Amino acid sequence: MKKTLNINIGNSIVHIEEDAYEMLTIYLNEVKHHFSKNADDYEIVTDIENRIAEMFGEILSAQQKQAINIEDVKSVTAQMGSVKDFESSEESEGAEDPLAHIPPYDGVKKLYRDTDQAMVAGVCVGLGHYLNIEARWIRLAALISMFIGGSGVLAYLIMWIVIPRAESKSEKMTMRGEEPNLRGFANSHLNPLMKQSRGFIAEFFEFLGSFIQGAGKTLFKIIAVGIIIFGSLFLLFLIAAVAGLFGIWDSNVYSYFPVSMVNEDYLSSLVIAVFIVFAVPLLALVLFSVRVAFNGRAINKTLSFGLLIIWLGGVVVSIFYIAKITTEFKESAELAQVTPLVARKTIFLTVDKTRFFSKEDSVNYQIESYNKNGRKILNDHHGPFDEPRNVNLRIEKSENGKSELVRNYSAQGKTFEAALKQAQNIRYEFVQKDSLLNFSSRLQLTKKASWRNQEVRLMLRVPVGTHLKISRDLEWFLNGYNYWDCNEDGTAEFTEWIMTDTGLKCMNERKDSDNE
Repeated sequence: MKKTLNINIGNSIVHIEEDAYEMLTIYLNEVKHHFSKNADDYEIVTDIENRIAEMFGEILSAQQKQAINIEDVKSVTAQMGSVKDFESSEESEGAEDPLAHIPPYDGVKKLYRDTDQAMVAGVCVGLGHYLNIEARWIRLAALISMFIGGSGVLAYLIMWIVIPRAESKSEKMTMRGEEPNLRGFANSHLNPLMKQSRGFIAEFFEFLGSFIQGAGKTLFKIIAVGIIIFGSLFLLFLIAAVAGLFGIWDSNVYSYFPVSMVNEDYLSSLVIAVFIVFAVPLLALVLFSVRVAFNGRAINKTLSFGLLIIWLGGVVVSIFYIAKITTEFKESAELAQVTPLVARKTIFLTVDKTRFFSKEDSVNYQIESYNKNGRKILNDHHGPFDEPRNVNLRIEKSENGKSELVRNYSAQGKTFEAALKQAQNIRYEFVQKDSLLNFSSRLQLTKKASWRNQEVRLMLRVPVGTHLKISRDLEWFLNGYNYWDCNEDGTAEFTEWIMTDTGLKCMNERKDSDNE
């Protein structure tokens, strides 16, 4: 097992084995000694160290390991080049142009924005390097495109955002197609293009960019303040909602949809978990906005990690209980109840709007005080938190010449037995009084019964020749017939139908066919 060291190279902390460190030290000492007579020796050596640090980082990331070994150092120094080879090349060239002996780099170029020679953002210069085209021609093409629908401006802005800026020396060399080795770093400091001063236009756009960044910071602060206000209000809303779900504001909350889908046994745990899932990210966003708006410190790492653990716990618990709820709808069961009806030549079908109250409701709402003078409490409104009515009515011809109403109760559950029990928990009432058949507007569930997609399908069978006058309140309950086909002007409170051998027909339709 080899000893490892922690070194700082190129402002990066690298784990390196001891023998590899010794080889790297010798190599860097030779580099420093070679460039010690150069006016830009510090900059050149710094660029070389930064490039070596980049290569070490690439090796560690690609090979998924923790420390640099001696083979890695040999590979890096081979790519960077030997000082001896560099010196012998310089001696053989003599007093010739130091750039003349550089062979063309066959490596892959990368697209960057060249802000050193930029007039605006360096997009055109960067494209010129990448395509081996002079930047002035690309600038000319960009200028012309501005007058052809303005597409050039949009394209330039997109590339400004997408194309990264060449920041490090190795990135700038790769952008120009120069090999990032000892020779390349040395010659980059001799290249006059690298040292030319920026023009007035470039400096103007740099100033403009700084101004926009300053304005952007102000805008971000305003947005952050807005997030703090609305985020805090939403957090208070979530807290109030949780309090409501625990019955603080309304003791009947468990009967509201979709809360009624959840078993009371684990409703509290699910509510807390869902609250955590929504509240923790919102709290983190508010804290981050506070930092942006007031230049505060970053959130403590321990606090951030703790919030992350709490949020993940909330996600896991929420998924567990939601999956548990979905299993409660796995199986289906159905039972039927047949009720004979008194035969009538004409039957009026209406909806009973009287609200059903349990014994507890009667006490809470003081029902007795409303019953004076024959007053009744009506409730035909279907609120957003009411369970789905799930009641539909179909009218068919009776095969035995008798009138009857079939009530089919269906529900779902984790098992067939559970689904059947949920179906048995359904309560649905209707009343026949003389020729009036009055249906309840919605089904009722027995106490502590959870909502499991309970449904009541009514089948009214009447003999041929029976006249039916259907109230417009039943339009949403009818299945298989369009109520408005028999109420074209929309003003009639009742529409007239008749049962024929071929099924239920509108009286208006029958009269039209008789006239023909």
